[in-house]
Amino acid sequence: MAPVPPGIRFLASFNRDQWYKAFTFALTFLLYTSFHLSRKPISIVKSELHKNCSHVMRAPTESSSGQQPVLHPELDCSWKPFDRNNYKQLLGAMDYSFLCAYAIGMYLSGIIGERLPIRLYLTVGMLTSGLFTCLFGLGYVYDIHSLGFYVFVQVANGLVQTTGWPSVVTCIGNWFGKGRRGLIMGLWNSHTSVGNILGSLIAGYYVSSNWGLSFIVPGVIIAAMGVICFLFLIEHPNDLKIACAQSSAPSSQKVHKNWNGVNGHKDLYLQYKPGAKTQSWDTELLLGQESIGVCVPVQQQQVVVVKSEAEPSPISFMRALRIPGVVEFSLCLLFAKLVSYTFLFWLPLYITKAAHLDAKKAGDLSTLFDVGGIVGGILAGVISDKMGKRATTCAVMLLLAAPTLYGFSMISQFGLGPTIGMLLVCGGLVNGPYALITTAVSADLGTHKSLKGNARALSTVTAIIDGTGSVGAAVGPLLAGLLSAQGWDQVFYMLMTADFLALLSFDDKSFFLFISRLKEH
Repeated sequence: MAPVPPGIRFLASFNRDQWYKAFTFALTFLLYTSFHLSRKPISIVKSELHKNCSHVMRAPTESSSGQQPVLHPELDCSWKPFDRNNYKQLLGAMDYSFLCAYAIGMYLSGIIGERLPIRLYLTVGMLTSGLFTCLFGLGYVYDIHSLGFYVFVQVANGLVQTTGWPSVVTCIGNWFGKGRRGLIMGLWNSHTSVGNILGSLIAGYYVSSNWGLSFIVPGVIIAAMGVICFLFLIEHPNDLKIACAQSSAPSSQKVHKNWNGVNGHKDLYLQYKPGAKTQSWDTELLLGQESIGVCVPVQQQQVVVVKSEAEPSPISFMRALRIPGVVEFSLCLLFAKLVSYTFLFWLPLYITKAAHLDAKKAGDLSTLFDVGGIVGGILAGVISDKMGKRATTCAVMLLLAAPTLYGFSMISQFGLGPTIGMLLVCGGLVNGPYALITTAVSADLGTHKSLKGNARALSTVTAIIDGTGSVGAAVGPLLAGLLSAQGWDQVFYMLMTADFLALLSFDDKSFFLFISRLKEH
């Protein structure tokens, strides 16, 4: 017989649970990639909504010598109402309307998500998000120039997009334990940067010819992923055990299921009723809170009731705030996300103005910031796993990020090569702490020992941390829109200040311990 190929032996070395873990990892990765993919187009389209393409023509005279050029405002191709002198403030208001709604909705989303089936909750959110993203693009198709229309669409989209993060973090937390959580979450959280990159490339492809498609195509993609979520997402490993119990029950026996749980994980009763023609021995799958599944023999005509451990009740908002570390990391994320989202929404426009590139080239170049973010998120996870110190890892990267931001503002004026290098470095240092806090830290705090095993807190804790961070995400782009009118230097000073405040947001004990360790080394 021919030997089994090594690739097949490798695949066969994984058991069923490992395959389902890998599937859930990949699926949730793609689901949240589509969320960020649908958020990115607005930053690419900004330079198209307001651009100076007025044609300078001379008056039709016999001799044009000495004649002053005549501007034709009707040939200006900016999109109303963003053709005004205060266009930066209007574009900043667009960002603020989305992010403010996102921040407010996030606090409620985690609480609601704990009480509804995650799969259905996430599906509805993705479908409605696709709808509102497409609506923004339809403003171009139907020649809509009302600022109120675009603000309404941004607010609605911000609210429905809050369904995504608590849901996917809870799902991935259900499947993966604390072992190597930093590395796993660092790899998984690269979906943020991957979504930004894909969103930039898709929006950049259409922005110059038909910017409406820059929104419609991502909107269709996230809606399609919502359908895939409904069909394939497995919320919890126990869901597979339930399916195993149902499929292993003999077809000649009547199975009654009483299932009144929340998120599919409460009490399960499977009863075999007497009176049916059965064999002398039956098997019933015992489902425990953490068990893999045990089959035991059951005598004929017996009724077996299998009940899981009592489902813990969802924790309150105030109890979640009292978990050690939640407030400190929430404040840190507020300032870290302020920096990250300012880059997300304003970097392409800054590159357009500073490097004098068109919208497509600026959008393509801005993806390097996200490439650096992928590397930074993975490194932050690996380092924090090895050190066992999430806060110290965040503090070091934040300390290095502030001067790097200043360097980027200086070096970006000296050509394309230095700009590319600094974009990669800035992306890693800015997105590293952001990625670590929103994933591994949130999962750690959501399963803190003070909760005594109540994993139902994960969604609420995640929503509190990310919701607070989203306040910074809303404020950052708004401040950038206001300060950029006075010069881009002011924007970078604001970003550096935010990085230092993120570092100082840790409690005094943690901060001075971090400083003392730096002195020791």
